[in-house]
Amino acid sequence: MSNYIKPERVMILAAGRGERLRPYTDSIPKPMLKVGDKPLIQYHVEALARAGFKQLVINHAYLGEQIEMYLHDGHNWGMEIAYSSEGIAPLETGGGIYKALPLLGDKPFLVVNADVWADYDYSDVKIREDMLAHLVLVPNPPHNKSGDFALQESMVSEEDGERHTFGGIGIYHPDLFGNCTPGRFPLAPLLYSQSRKGLVSGELHDGLWVDVGTPRRLQALDAAVKGGLMNKIKRA
Repeated sequence: MSNYIKPERVMILAAGRGERLRPYTDSIPKPMLKVGDKPLIQYHVEALARAGFKQLVINHAYLGEQIEMYLHDGHNWGMEIAYSSEGIAPLETGGGIYKALPLLGDKPFLVVNADVWADYDYSDVKIREDMLAHLVLVPNPPHNKSGDFALQESMVSEEDGERHTFGGIGIYHPDLFGNCTPGRFPLAPLLYSQSRKGLVSGELHDGLWVDVGTPRRLQALDAAVKGGLMNKIKRA
């Protein structure tokens, strides 16, 4: 029977420029956009704190100082926050994680995209010790009908069959980045490559999930939160 590892550290990816959310993001970084009465990133911090995480890394780029000024060192949520600044040019998902590896330690760590909204329970996240990555997949939203990965017996693959969308939540072993070099690069090719080797596991989250990537989705989520209608919001 396989042994599992529960991550102790977590990273929130918050360096995206948010081009599709302009003009909102011309003066505010995407993670600081308000949903209900508080910034989107605060919901992530609160959910992770409730799940028992204490050590958090946040990367940022454009207008990232606003994130640091708001969250500070994390003491308000009982967490210790370290920041990985990428300057004005974000390094994409893979490059951003790679740059932050010295802050994440030598064990598997959890990574959450700042621009997703989900009711996923982080309290029991874990990865098999023989895996390099574990992905949380979701049913395909309207903007990604073809999906990203197939899920067969808890293993992620590119095989034929029902495909699901990567939900922006994953656990990664530092060795996933073993052959990488500093700079700008995406995460997806690494995941596809290692999934072909049988080193990426996964699970399907069928609860609430929203990719807060466009003004329409942001407005719909904000209205649902303010109206107490979260159980009725459509997957978007």
